[in-house]
Amino acid sequence: TQISKWQQLHAINWILRNTMTVGLIALLIVFQPELRRALEYIGRTKFLTKSIIDIEQEEINMMIEEVVETAGSLSRQKIGALIVIERETGLNEVVETGTIIKGAISRGLLINIFMPNTPLHDGAVVIRKGEILAAGCFLPLTESNNLSRELGTRHRAGIGITERSDAIVVIISEETGAISVAESGNLRRFLDLNGLRTTLTDGFESNDNKQWQFLKMKWRQKDE
Repeated sequence: TQISKWQQLHAINWILRNTMTVGLIALLIVFQPELRRALEYIGRTKFLTKSIIDIEQEEINMMIEEVVETAGSLSRQKIGALIVIERETGLNEVVETGTIIKGAISRGLLINIFMPNTPLHDGAVVIRKGEILAAGCFLPLTESNNLSRELGTRHRAGIGITERSDAIVVIISEETGAISVAESGNLRRFLDLNGLRTTLTDGFESNDNKQWQFLKMKWRQKDE
């Protein structure tokens, strides 16, 4: 266009300028979806990592709170329960022994699953990443001979799965309503709700959540 302008070729200059304008508009129309996705990506990129970290922590906290409130309700009613929370070790073999649920975790759903005389109340619930994955699942029993004779099948199953995986298991006694947590083949008994909340929180902070905490610390240092 500059050459045609210098040579005073006004008609050619006008055609070239309008062709470029129309061509630019045409390109914007044709590539509109790609441009929109690119702009959305640019808008998200600055805060993406930090947002994922915050969301991950919020989901863990929400899951823990729902499990704690469920345990409190079942304990008061002396309703037995076995809640397996998956961490890094996959529990697909256990899931396959039960009924697939794939429902958002909530105390209402958990309590209903364990209500007496319902189809799934005798088995274990498996929770994966804030989702109730399956219910009515069968767990391997521990082979340890050092357990108290007071402990029944539910407690032995809870300990058994933690001997084969890194899962955390919340156990509610049907006889006493006592709350216990099994982890790494060990059993912590007679927890109150604050103790249960602390145990679960520590369990996730000591596992894969360390990576999220490390990234969060790095981002905070960068922001400062």
